[in-house]
Amino acid sequence: MQADLLAYGRQVLARQPFNGVVGATLEVFEAGTAELSLPLAAHLLQQDGFVHGGVLSYLADNALTYAGGSVLGKVLTSEFKINYLRPARDADRLVAVATVVGSGRTQAVCRCDIFLERAGERKLCAAAQGTIRKAE
Repeated sequence: MQADLLAYGRQVLARQPFNGVVGATLEVFEAGTAELSLPLAAHLLQQDGFVHGGVLSYLADNALTYAGGSVLGKVLTSEFKINYLRPARDADRLVAVATVVGSGRTQAVCRCDIFLERAGERKLCAAAQGTIRKAE
């Protein structure tokens, strides 16, 4: 069943035109959790060489929504907040790990940590929390 959920999640991600620009990959998608990764590339950086905050927000929003969707089905983001903890740079890739904190019939509260990963080691660079609601 988990492999089916991951395959389905990857199909959904492939249908997101913006992800064609960004290039994230869904690594984990199972009940209560999701993980997206993104190799760093020049087109994702801002003028000072850091990953653009919008890219970090995109990863957080998608990871939060996947986590919420894993327990609710078809969903939309109701709201989310992100804290940028350190500049995102000097890494091979970003990894967004989201989990469901609590859920009911129509909404889930989820959190997401975004890590800089270099040579297999991770450093936290952003943290987000959001409310994901069942789509009508």
